[in-house]
Amino acid sequence: MPSGFVRMRPPMALIIDNKDWSARSLESVLTPAGYDVIRVKTGMNGVARARAHPPDVILMNFDLPDGNAVGLCHLLRDEPRVGSSIPIIVLSTGHATRQQRLAALEAGAWEFLTYPFDAQELLLRLDGYTTAKAEIDRVKQDSLVDEITHLYTDRGLERRAEEIRSLAFRQGGSLACVVIAPAFESGEERPSSGADVDAIEDAIRQIGDALKEAGRVSDAIGRLGRTEFAIVAPATDAEGAVKMARRLAAAIERANNKPGRPHFSLRAGYEAVSNVREAQIEAHDLLERAAIAMRRAKPNGEGQWIQAFEGEGEFRH
Repeated sequence: MPSGFVRMRPPMALIIDNKDWSARSLESVLTPAGYDVIRVKTGMNGVARARAHPPDVILMNFDLPDGNAVGLCHLLRDEPRVGSSIPIIVLSTGHATRQQRLAALEAGAWEFLTYPFDAQELLLRLDGYTTAKAEIDRVKQDSLVDEITHLYTDRGLERRAEEIRSLAFRQGGSLACVVIAPAFESGEERPSSGADVDAIEDAIRQIGDALKEAGRVSDAIGRLGRTEFAIVAPATDAEGAVKMARRLAAAIERANNKPGRPHFSLRAGYEAVSNVREAQIEAHDLLERAAIAMRRAKPNGEGQWIQAFEGEGEFRH
């Protein structure tokens, strides 16, 4: 591990191997070194696990009950939540040909090793790989643009919202923030299976596209959390915020009215001030209050789906 590097959490290793002795051998090396280890026995179970909870490194046996590592590497690299940043190590318990090694590396594996391997050497390589992945994750987290929706991230949105607030402060104008989020039928916003992840990410993209199409040029639109979206709107008072929430919800529902789309309802919250200079409100407070109001709202079809912060002026869709 590089000097000065501090991990925020133990790295997670996903082992995909149906052979107990080789999986236990890996686990006996990784666990004492501080890794959290998850074991699955088939390639498809590995893909589902990686979708739901992306690991920091994947170690797989070349031969699996449902295929080999070459095909599995292709599947994993095509997964948006895996991509190219998660290191994949292929291990063979038998003789591997040069062609097999090259095919695995071409498919996206970072290493191809054969049992028996040098445990210390493996740990040193994994430290380097997982450190590189942690740095990539940090850069993504610091990014101002969300990679799924291409809207602002929470960091980018707060920065842009502060610019809009500063202009409204100088002009003594109004300012509003609306936070809108889907409410899935199952109530599951933190999925555990690959199918759930796919459905929710499809919904996230769909909502993002609808907001971009229906939003005003002057508005700042971003993704606050996994399923929460915020719109910061200048020259908009409380009444305008409600109208905006209804307009955006209608655009999302039109986009969702297609076969095969994941079904969800919507809820929204808002905070609005008529004069930013008099209100002395900061951008992060505006975002936080609208998010709090959204969490108090009920899904549309069940009651008051638009809520004002602190219950000021509740409206129905």
